[in-house]
Formats: sequence, structure tokens, C-alpha cells
Amino acid sequence: MIDRDAVLDNAKYLRHVRPIDPDELVDYLEGNAHPGVVRRILREEAFDLGLFERADGTFVPVDGGTVRPAGWHPESFPEPYAFALEELLVDQYGPNWHTGESGDRLRTTIDRLKADYFHGNDVTYDEDAAFGYAIYHLPDYYAVMGYVLEELAEPGQLPRSLRVLDVGAGTGGPALGLCDYLFGRPDDDSEAETTDSPDATGPIVDYHAVEPSANAEILEALLEETDRNFRTEIHRERIEQVDPAALAPEVDSGGWDLVVFGNVLSELEAPRRELERGLDALANSGSLVALAPADLETSTGLRDVERAVASQRNDVTVFAPELRLWPGAEPSDRGWSFAVGSDLAVPSFQRLLDEAAPRGPEDEPGRYVNVDVQYSYSVLRRDGRRRFPIRANPNRHARMAESDRHVTRRIDLLAVKLSENLADGDANPLFRIGDGSQTLDHYAVLTRESGLNRALREAPYGSVLEFQNTLLLWNDDEGAYNLVVDGETTVDIAAA
Repeated sequence: MIDRDAVLDNAKYLRHVRPIDPDELVDYLEGNAHPGVVRRILREEAFDLGLFERADGTFVPVDGGTVRPAGWHPESFPEPYAFALEELLVDQYGPNWHTGESGDRLRTTIDRLKADYFHGNDVTYDEDAAFGYAIYHLPDYYAVMGYVLEELAEPGQLPRSLRVLDVGAGTGGPALGLCDYLFGRPDDDSEAETTDSPDATGPIVDYHAVEPSANAEILEALLEETDRNFRTEIHRERIEQVDPAALAPEVDSGGWDLVVFGNVLSELEAPRRELERGLDALANSGSLVALAPADLETSTGLRDVERAVASQRNDVTVFAPELRLWPGAEPSDRGWSFAVGSDLAVPSFQRLLDEAAPRGPEDEPGRYVNVDVQYSYSVLRRDGRRRFPIRANPNRHARMAESDRHVTRRIDLLAVKLSENLADGDANPLFRIGDGSQTLDHYAVLTRESGLNRALREAPYGSVLEFQNTLLLWNDDEGAYNLVVDGETTVDIAAA
């Protein structure tokens, strides 16, 4: 039997001398050690050793620092993952899984899942539900994860040696998005971290999923398609039965660099308690990412949990997107806010299931296609960092909590853009905004666009905007405040 400790001891020595080649490392070991066994041990221990496995099969120390922004704009769900899912469907239901009795079961399951989510019912994931969930949600959940990671990578808050806890990992959408954001899409020739020299490395990841349901079977299979430097482990228990801090690696900084609650908070018995336990398990400079679908109930539910935790704990800061621009202030408006990414191409497994659905002459196709990327999210930290450190100035800016004092007046204020255009058809563009103090919904209405105010329309979601000379009105029909942005109003991007 190969001496595992001897492999590790030699690797620790050689990593400071030259790239570690498993074929050469056997020369340092007693007995008839096989290079394949040595390689397997090195892969299993690479993260703890701080080693990155290069394409040529050698191992080198991972570069320090943080992940560079990847410029995430996926146009489709990667084919290797789609093929892997279809193979699982064939194994489970047969080659014609999308037709006949199995196709009907899967479509009925998806209909039931959508209804349960809409009505806030408890969801139980048996095998049919797990496959229905994967078919309908894998692509958009995959895309969402990368968009949120970009917000951490841009200001340098995503370390290249990354320890991740994925709570309620489902069938793997967020995990696959995380992997491809860091290492590049498996169907692309390019890599996320383009190296400048042969000696440069990509990141390394120690990924742990908590997933007790039948989803874990699909998750396990799809994780086999991820990068060799993406080390994975699945804990098939409920998060309520797991101590997130106890699962965390024992390192100097303590805890996880990234804790993810991906579209699961609405399914937990005590979401606030579990979110707080996740926060307590973070490393000193770690981030907690909570995701939710964009519909009213789950989106506002996410925001309610975020606000409850942030208002009661002095050690928790909202990093993004709903920044508190006024120190000490907390929002209490409805909080329905969601981001929108580019639509994805229809993946083959959704197309097959949808095309095989029985339809009457008036039934429209697309019921089982889900390629819209709309999502709510919250990023929380315990080190006081915020996506943009900018603050409102009481000598220059009106506070939204005091909007009732300024109705029918022109005011200046600082606010975060919290929606894309919400208006229908040819109506004036309408955007939800907030400054972290608002007690009622506030919307900015672009009634006359000019070069001085087009930033309202062009700025990305989550940007901080400075409004000058905007008219504040009360909308009695909506029970909200409208800020009229007209030809006399200036809107500048303060941070984006």
C-alpha cells in the first residue's frame, strides 16, 4: 500500500522547488508506487496543499490574490452539462423520456412545482420532482450565480483559494455557475482566468454541498463534469441537522469564504436562523450570497430575512444590492427588487419536453421552457465592506424616509437603482430606487430623456445614482412616491 503521508511530505517539499509531476514523484517513494495513485492523492489533497493542477498534469502552488472579473454574459447552458442531464434522464426513464407516460409525469411534476412555489407550499423532492426541477431550473440558476459572483470579483472580494458551502444545493445550477465563472465554460475554448504566462495558475475551490433530497443524485453526477481543480463533497443532510461552522476547514482565517443559499430560504422552517448560522460560519472576509426567484413572494421573503438580520446584528453589513446610503437607517418598504440578465438559448432537454406536450389548437408552446434570467439576491458580510462605500450627504441630499416633507418640491438625492424598466409598452420608463431609509416604495419616472439624465436608463442594476432637481410627487393609486426626471433634472452615476 502506498504511504499517503510520504506522498504529501514530498509534495510539500517539491512545491517550493519545481512543478510536481506524479510520474517523477514515485522516485521519491518506497515500494512500487503507481503514478496514477499518486495523482489521485495529490488531487484529493491539492486544495489543502495550495496546489493547482495544470493542463499538463503537473501541480504548482496556486497564485495568491483574488479572482479577476470574468465578464459573465452566458448565452446558453453549456452542452456538456446538458448532455450529462439527458444521459441521466435516459437512464431513469428510457431513450424517449420526454414522451409517453414519463413525459406526462415530468410535465405534471413541473406544473405542480410551479404552483407550489407560487402559493408558498412545502415542496418534497422525490426522483420525478428532482428531474423536473433540473429540467426547468438548471439553466437560469446556472446563469444567476455568475452574475452575482461578478459583483464580488469586481472589487476584489473573491479569493483564488475559495472555500464554498452551498446550502440547499439542489441539482447543481449555482455550483455549475460557480465552476464556470472561475474556470471557464466547458464548451468554450477560452478560460475564465486567462493566464499571462505558462507559470500562472487558475483558482482552486473546496466546494461542499448540503442537499438531503433526491436532487443530490443529479447534483453528484453533474459535479463530475466540473474542473479538476474544483474539489467537491456532498453532505446529504438537512441544514438544520448540520453545523455550518463545524463543516468549515480549520484554517487561520476560520470558516467559509463563500456561503450560498440558492433559492432555498423559502423552503426552510426558520430561514433567518439558518442564515445567521451561515453568517457565523464565514471567514473573516467571507461573503454570504442568498438567491431567490424574482416573483413577489420569494423576492420579498428574501428581503425580509435580509432586513431582519441586518437590523438586529451590528456585525452584519449589506454588501449589495440594497445599500444603506444613510448610516443607521433601515428600509421598510415592500422591497420587491430583482435583477434581469440576458435570456438564454433554449436547451435541448427543455425543447424536447415542451415539443412533446399535448396541445389544443389554442395552446401556445413554451410552457416547459424557462430561459428568462430574473432573480433577487442579497450579499451579506461581517467585515463592514459594501459594494460601493459611498454615503449620502445630509447637506446635499434628501432622505427618502422624509419624502412626505418634500412632495411637489424639486429635490436632490442619492439612490440605488433597483430595477430595470418596469413600464409597459410606450409608457414613460419607470425604475424602482432606494436609499436604504425608505418606508414606502419610490420610483423614478423618466418623462423627458436628455444627455443630462439618460444615466437613469443606462446605469446597470445596483448602481448608485445622484439626482439633482427631480420633482417628488405622491402616487395615490400605487401608494408610492414618484420622482419625475424631466428636462430640468440631472442624473449622474455616482458608483457602478
